Amino acid sequence: MTADTEAELSEPPSLHALDAFNSQPFEHLDLFTPGAAGPAKRRARPPRPATRTVERFPESAASRAFRRKHFPEASAADWGDWRWQIRNRIRTLAQLEDVFALSDDERAAISRHHGSLPVGITPYYASLMSADDSQEPLRRTHIPVGDEYVRAPGEADDPLHEDDDTQVPGLVHRYPDRVLFLATGFCSTYCRYCTRSRMVGEPGGEYSFSKSQWERAIAYIADHPEVRDVLISGGDPLTLADDRLDDLLTRLRAIPHVEFLRIGSKVPCVLPMRITRSLVRVLRRHRVWLSIHFTHPAELTPETMTACDRLADAGIPLGSQTVLLKDVNDDAAVLKELFHGLLVRRVRPYYLYQCDPITGSSHFRTSVDRGIEIMRQLRGFTTGYAVPTYVIDAPEGGGKIPLLPDYVVGRDGGDLLLTNYAGGLFRYPDPEGTLGAGRRTGEAP
Repeated sequence: MTADTEAELSEPPSLHALDAFNSQPFEHLDLFTPGAAGPAKRRARPPRPATRTVERFPESAASRAFRRKHFPEASAADWGDWRWQIRNRIRTLAQLEDVFALSDDERAAISRHHGSLPVGITPYYASLMSADDSQEPLRRTHIPVGDEYVRAPGEADDPLHEDDDTQVPGLVHRYPDRVLFLATGFCSTYCRYCTRSRMVGEPGGEYSFSKSQWERAIAYIADHPEVRDVLISGGDPLTLADDRLDDLLTRLRAIPHVEFLRIGSKVPCVLPMRITRSLVRVLRRHRVWLSIHFTHPAELTPETMTACDRLADAGIPLGSQTVLLKDVNDDAAVLKELFHGLLVRRVRPYYLYQCDPITGSSHFRTSVDRGIEIMRQLRGFTTGYAVPTYVIDAPEGGGKIPLLPDYVVGRDGGDLLLTNYAGGLFRYPDPEGTLGAGRRTGEAP
């Protein structure tokens, strides 16, 4: 084992780096004067408390057993502290071997890694994975394998061309009325199919995140009145300290034309104890919508239920975004179980994404035919609330394109011929329409 293998893979080594960033005050901008982009008088900030109050978070029996086996020195209070979880993430080959029986493929891939998208798994999330089965779905999505280093045709480090639509560092403006605000490059847990694998988990790399960058992004939004919707992502914004996130949301809410704030996060799945009552108060105060990245029913634990309950009870609208992944969740029964479980937790399945052609992702991508077939097995066979929109985020910056099974059979005179979820054939009177013209219709009932 080399020294590089033993060293922690390149990303923030502890909460000290996060705390240093979180404690930096904003330079205030005049958000109400067009063109005012320079710093104004700095707002006085109250002193940070000398001690932190750690909220107790419920611990399931499975988590307790895992903690006692692999972290015997940790108390239940430690385990339920999101900062402890981040400090004790599983990040090195030695740490992984303490928990998992690694395959030769996994071990070689981990030893080979350098740069962005490091290994990083919270102890809580590791407790959901199989210790022995390298093909277990959640394990496949977080422990590298050799296929990650194979670049297939059509793959790219930035397939969606986000960098081309970046107006100032960390701010992507692609759609007319909305922007993507990249607040941090840090995640508590790193997915191996990450769309932004080029920029996450590598301090000092090509991409950086700082308060000065935030200032420029806020100034851009303030100077563009067409922007009404801001999606805050990264990295994972919910890994920011409460006061830091509160500052950012306050600044954005102060811009008169910003009507809608969203946050994209996987924290409720991988670090549910981060959903503290104090964080919920921040999100509620700023009327934030939350898009949660769920992958598999194995994530629907008692801890996740608690996190979602806290958010939903506070009136925070919750949606889910799921990436369709080969041999992970590319099965209608698996996704139906996930989507039903989300509805129970008051999370509305929103998008099912075709996996982006990020470099080294071919082993995760299904065919689009498979995605359409899954949608056909969902639509009509379960409540519409449990059926997300299946989309391809088009390469080269084309944006999200929805895909549906085709239920149009053809036309017969002035009637549109349709098939339903069960394969029945139906007529709809549409004498002025042209949809379905030229198709072979077959026999109408």
